[in-house]
Amino acid sequence: MAPLRFSANVSWLFPELPGLTARLRAAGSSGFEAAEVAWPYAEPPEAVARAAREAGLRLVLINTPPGDREKGEMGLGAVPGRQAAFREGLEQAVLYARALGCPRIHLMAGRVPQGADRAAVRSEMETVFLENLRHAAGVLAQENLVGLLEPINTRITDPQYFLDMPQQGHVQVAQVPGRGEPDSPGELNFPYLFQLLEDEGYKGFVGCEYRPLGDTAEGLNWLRSYWERRGRPQAGQ
Repeated sequence: MAPLRFSANVSWLFPELPGLTARLRAAGSSGFEAAEVAWPYAEPPEAVARAAREAGLRLVLINTPPGDREKGEMGLGAVPGRQAAFREGLEQAVLYARALGCPRIHLMAGRVPQGADRAAVRSEMETVFLENLRHAAGVLAQENLVGLLEPINTRITDPQYFLDMPQQGHVQVAQVPGRGEPDSPGELNFPYLFQLLEDEGYKGFVGCEYRPLGDTAEGLNWLRSYWERRGRPQAGQ
């Protein structure tokens, strides 16, 4: 069985560093071959692509824009009345994915609108989400890109997020309940879970989307131990 491939989610890792370029450089220096960026849109796509290339990284996942975060938005895919903004954001995400050579875009469903009852708006939000996903499927197919959906734990992580159903297309890891490194104190046995992924023949990247408890590079002992035990995937696999 081939060893797992890990990607650094630099929107979470290396928070001790000031910007995206520095975080990408640190991820490359720490041995990662790939990275994820939630929202790269504050930087021109060419600058992000150049930074990743200089760090020896390939970008494997970005998100569609979140919407108006000051108003509490966290994606727009299922939000009634925001269909036009979702589609504009999708076009921006596709532009970045093309420039970055990034094959996957997370189509963020978004949150139940503030003040609304989840049960009361569920049907309308499902209808909006399906309409937007049909549109996105056509756009992404033309660009040979993959759209991903990410259910978020509404009991712990984000109680207002709309999508809370099991899906599997891309795996991300963090310890529970503190969202620290996989080897930090918590409920999950990651060596066991990594073995399950290997046994299932999972070929995608495992995104490191956790909140470092200290210096990010020093906290990567769990990953170095994995590489020592299982070896590292060949570049480009």
